[in-house]
Amino acid sequence: MAWALLPTLCLAGCAHAPPAASPPPEVAAAPAPAPAAPAPRPWADEILYFVVVDRFADGDPTNNVPGDTSAPGTFHGGDLQGLIQQLDELTSLGITALWITPVVKNVEGFVTGSGFPDWAYHGYWADDFHTMDPRFGTEEQLRTLVREAHARGIRVLLDVVYNHAGYGTRYQRMAETKDWLRSEELGNCGQDNNITSCVAGLPDFKTERPEVAQYLLDAQIAWAKRSGVDGFRLDTLKHLEHGFWQEHRRQTRAALGPDFFLLGELWGGELASLDKYFVNDEVDAGFDFSFQGSTLAFLMGRGRTVAFDRYLQSRGKIRPGYHLSHFLSSHDVPGALFQLGGDKVRFQLAAVLQLTTGGIPTIYYGEEVARPGGDWPANRDDMPWGPRDVKPGAGKPRDEALRKTYQKLISIRRAHPALSRGTHRGLSTDGDLYVFLRHEAASGDVVMVAINRGQTPATVSLPWPEPWGATAAEDLLNGGRLEGPALELTVEPLSARILGKPG
Repeated sequence: MAWALLPTLCLAGCAHAPPAASPPPEVAAAPAPAPAAPAPRPWADEILYFVVVDRFADGDPTNNVPGDTSAPGTFHGGDLQGLIQQLDELTSLGITALWITPVVKNVEGFVTGSGFPDWAYHGYWADDFHTMDPRFGTEEQLRTLVREAHARGIRVLLDVVYNHAGYGTRYQRMAETKDWLRSEELGNCGQDNNITSCVAGLPDFKTERPEVAQYLLDAQIAWAKRSGVDGFRLDTLKHLEHGFWQEHRRQTRAALGPDFFLLGELWGGELASLDKYFVNDEVDAGFDFSFQGSTLAFLMGRGRTVAFDRYLQSRGKIRPGYHLSHFLSSHDVPGALFQLGGDKVRFQLAAVLQLTTGGIPTIYYGEEVARPGGDWPANRDDMPWGPRDVKPGAGKPRDEALRKTYQKLISIRRAHPALSRGTHRGLSTDGDLYVFLRHEAASGDVVMVAINRGQTPATVSLPWPEPWGATAAEDLLNGGRLEGPALELTVEPLSARILGKPG
């Protein structure tokens, strides 16, 4: 069937769609009103925090499953109730948006292809798109999480998967749906490494068939309606057709409102490749995979400062109304601190660059307290809670001084729209000292950032930039004041300064 027929299909569930497996009573009954969203705020100004639910905080031991919580592939007990209980941890950090991993029912078994038993603790191996996985909690707890987050001014993005189901999923066994999937067992996975391939050997939904696409769309839109989330993080963007994402946009807007936010994961994505999804308004934002590598390379002295400046300037060429989301660490790549060999000084400089650069910064849980975030599967280990009795990461050391630096950087970003929405201009791009200016014309806000990646103090004399409108500056990060006919700036080795106009 052609994609042109898709809009004529039912929106509330097709007659031939498979039944949900044992939906909890609150799903069958009329859902409670969705929690009210926070007051409108530009998504460009958000600071996003990404949590793998199972690895964050265990608030309800009764839903835990037996297993060795020190093993990398087992469920460790983190759940929605634990996340609810620790929302103030995010509020005090300054977070304004939260992205959580999928919570639909996942397959029960494990796979061993990685060399160890690996369960679906991450939520990406679905077995029933209509049911909450009890290992993560209940639907009521999901609604409570959204309600409590909104009460703190935090938006919530729910991770959703349309491309595939879990290994051995019931959808491969049910008569109504077994023809909906490609699989390695059937030998019908495509070789295009894209739409028809079976990513990591997972059963691949034939989303080119309208009835399959509609079933998945109905299920995820229903979750958004019942929970009140503010948007979706979209998994495996490139493994579905553009037509699917265009229909997805149409239906989410119709059912969930024009402001429902869509953040897509295009593996390896950067400005040019993501624009293919912006040009036809398929998503609002996409992850910028280029930021981590470019930033870490600059801080380790690889490449000229002027080249890094050109890179940051190029990110500002994004299509108006759309966003890049840049990260230093994630669940799919080795963490920045790990790649820096545990060098917290350079890691702090990476955080400065992340939080003074345009785009939506995504902080991966625990990196603000120096969770090492090694290569997979170590990049998905437990949230460190130090002396606090919060499982599963109770007793794991955390760097509170680094967290205070993050708090300071986030507070500066939130106070200065130039850092999130402003233009970018390099002022000094020679040697190891990098100075750039962020300017937002609408508010008149201007901020100057200086990074010294070198091992010796760096000094530069600059004219006061015209948008500055003053001959004095306040160091927002370290304290102190500069003034005079010219800007005489000294930056200590491996350190940063963030300058704003005196109040």
